[in-house]
Amino acid sequence: MGTPIGSTASSHTPHHPIAVIGAGLGGLTLARVLHVHGIEAAVFDLDASPDARTQGGMLDIHEESGQEALRAAQLHHEFLAKVHPGGQAMRILDKHARVLREEVDDGTGGRPEIDRGDLRALLLGSLPPGTVRWDSKVTAARPVGGGVHEVTLADGSAFTTGLLVGADGAWSRVRPLLSGATPTYTGISFVELDLLDAETRHPGAARLVGGGMLFAVGDDKGFLGHRESDGSLHIYTALRTAEEWLSGIDFTDTAAARTAVLAQFADWSPELRELITDADGPMTPRTIHALPIGHRWERVPGVTLLGDAAHLMSPFAGEGANLAMIDGADLGRSLARHAGNIEAALAAYEEKLFPRAEATARESADGLDTIFNADAPRPLLDMFAAFDAQTA
Repeated sequence: MGTPIGSTASSHTPHHPIAVIGAGLGGLTLARVLHVHGIEAAVFDLDASPDARTQGGMLDIHEESGQEALRAAQLHHEFLAKVHPGGQAMRILDKHARVLREEVDDGTGGRPEIDRGDLRALLLGSLPPGTVRWDSKVTAARPVGGGVHEVTLADGSAFTTGLLVGADGAWSRVRPLLSGATPTYTGISFVELDLLDAETRHPGAARLVGGGMLFAVGDDKGFLGHRESDGSLHIYTALRTAEEWLSGIDFTDTAAARTAVLAQFADWSPELRELITDADGPMTPRTIHALPIGHRWERVPGVTLLGDAAHLMSPFAGEGANLAMIDGADLGRSLARHAGNIEAALAAYEEKLFPRAEATARESADGLDTIFNADAPRPLLDMFAAFDAQTA
């Protein structure tokens, strides 16, 4: 028999039957699905408040994963009311800004776009007040027997839990309880930038990006971008480079950082280079890491992972948020289905988690090589042509 969800370990230390570490999309989806089934969970997040930092750009939410999770959370109707019309449009350009493929959003696609912040707010608003404990940074977690874990926070306080769920991202504090794996650099570095109020202030860039997603790629580098629901453009300059390249740039000096990034695109079209020169505000460096494809672990009583903590991968399959959400939904449904038998619930959940994550991680790695390719954008165009042939 597994550990009952309601068991406690000590009368002196606070005990939570289910503790979720991380209030990202996966952790919140889990908490919401549990709430739908009448099961309480406590969510701990290191941010001081829900608005402590920006939540990133647009997400395309897939029918078979993210949208399935929202149905399990009984939030799909509310989600559809918040999607970004036109966001499924796409353009593929070469380094000379020639448009080689263009797709319009006619409203029939299966991957509607939503602002990440809007989606997170929807999930947060669906939870009972007090579910998320903000300003609760986990510094350590250890087993104390019988599937129970003790978790220590940065303020020195601690609690125990009968089920510890690591939904705490790439550098998870929970993962070491299950696995010695750590993320490694994929060879791709991003510099993120924004062009605000694009139609008015940056009309050329607005025309270049179009209504949805932009791929402008070649020579193992490129510009990836999308139009945000607030009318801004969010752009990722991206290239294959040594991991140390970004650390050699002083991003507190925006002018110097801009010059360093522009130097990587010296022979690209003026229209594309202007996405860098005309950007508003600071630029944000980001190295792209991934866990090994096929990352998995042996069953350890009372603890599991979801989302990036379980299967961090590069973003080139567009699946990260979708996987985190369906992980959370699957785990929540499994816990409800197995009526308090944690070990049976976790075994059933991980049986679905591992093969799905492995297949998607492989797809993400293939996507990276398709986009960042000496012959780009040809391999990307060929990939979409193959999709066309499959659906014809």
